[in-house]
Amino acid sequence: MRLSRMLTLLAAAFGLAIVFVVGNILIKPPAPLILDAIFDRPAISPNADGEDDLTAFEYRLSRPATISLSLVSEAGRQFYFRDRQPRDAGEYSVLFSGVVDGFVQEDETVYGKIERRLIPNGLYRWVLEAQEGEGNSASVDGSLLVEKGDTPLPIMSEFTVSPDVFSPNQDGVADRVSINVYLEKDVERLDVFLLAEDDLRIPISARVEERQYGEAGRHLFDYEGGIDLGVDPPPDGAYRVVALAQDHVGQRVRMEADLTIETGGKPFAEIKPQAPGVDVAFEVRPYDEKWLSNGESLGAVLPQPDDASSLAYSQRITVPLGDMLVFRLTVENYGPVPIRTSGPAPGTVYQQNQLAGTLGFFDESGAWRVGIQCETSISSFPYRWAIASDDRLQEVYDEASENTFRYLAPGERAVVWGAIRMTEVKARNPQNCWAGLIHEDVAISLRNNHVGMRSIMIADPQAGAAS
Repeated sequence: MRLSRMLTLLAAAFGLAIVFVVGNILIKPPAPLILDAIFDRPAISPNADGEDDLTAFEYRLSRPATISLSLVSEAGRQFYFRDRQPRDAGEYSVLFSGVVDGFVQEDETVYGKIERRLIPNGLYRWVLEAQEGEGNSASVDGSLLVEKGDTPLPIMSEFTVSPDVFSPNQDGVADRVSINVYLEKDVERLDVFLLAEDDLRIPISARVEERQYGEAGRHLFDYEGGIDLGVDPPPDGAYRVVALAQDHVGQRVRMEADLTIETGGKPFAEIKPQAPGVDVAFEVRPYDEKWLSNGESLGAVLPQPDDASSLAYSQRITVPLGDMLVFRLTVENYGPVPIRTSGPAPGTVYQQNQLAGTLGFFDESGAWRVGIQCETSISSFPYRWAIASDDRLQEVYDEASENTFRYLAPGERAVVWGAIRMTEVKARNPQNCWAGLIHEDVAISLRNNHVGMRSIMIADPQAGAAS
């Protein structure tokens, strides 16, 4: 009996709840989707003069909805300020400067894509539309006058990206991208960036120049993948270079170009030990005229020394005047990218007073070479050799320069050897000599400088006999 009475009470309470809800609906129907909407002033003059440039548009929604705000000209053309954007219930306020989604006038040719543009002067009917899911919709309208707002677009009449394929790996070949932008008017913002497939923006800095930021005229941008700052470049692949110019009114124009990154990465190489405790092996050999090289022709190549430990542990090496100081070392490319090199080939013999340029092999930006330097050398590492013999190098033809370059592949090791014929006794004798691994016009790292230093004594037999 008690259970039956409880069920009766529950049924009665449920019935009263239904009556209450239905009654509220009949007495107080749902509020309008758009409670109110208005511009806070009837007219604007958007010309960035600081007077009547802006108006605030305020509206309230009673429920979540997708809204669109457009302005319709007297000729019936519709311009969107907001297009199908979701909003929660509540109050909203947004400043309006007369700038709407980009559009193109009839018979108008525009460079690039207009993202935001000032609407023409005139009287407009504004329309706020709200859509509640798949059901209820509502709209509110009013009028707005736009005057004194004729402003030219922030046109970029020139936008070039060269080259369109580059390899940021500090090899001196297509390492950098040059981007030229020409502004037809002063702008508030000029942004240039690399855009990845995931829409990640990678900023590109302008070169230091006399022209001020945003000033009308030519602006130059330089991109090397960030590698000069010691960071890894973006992964190899296809990208877009984007330039955005926005004026003081808020008009914005976009330019784009394709850019491909390939074989990008920070290069790393070092001189490896020849034997435990020995970075560079030295030995002394007699000279033969067949090894004479000059700017007109190269002599015979010195055979590779077989014994890496020859004179390895001698702190002082004596070289008879006219004989050769021969060295041998090993270079390893332990980085992720191939490293470029240039001659002369391992085994080339220098005269003591010669330089690499004397033999016709001048510095090449981005090339790696092994060098030997002594305390009395007249320049930094005057004697230089390629980091591997030709049979260990990969050849790559560069169409832009029509040159063939040679690279040591990642993970590869190569033996480098050569000789300097000692033909002069310097004021400092003995003197220290050492090896280095040179990344020309880039760096000589500390761990690849002053490698295998030895004291070298040049002995003049004639001087000894005279005494």
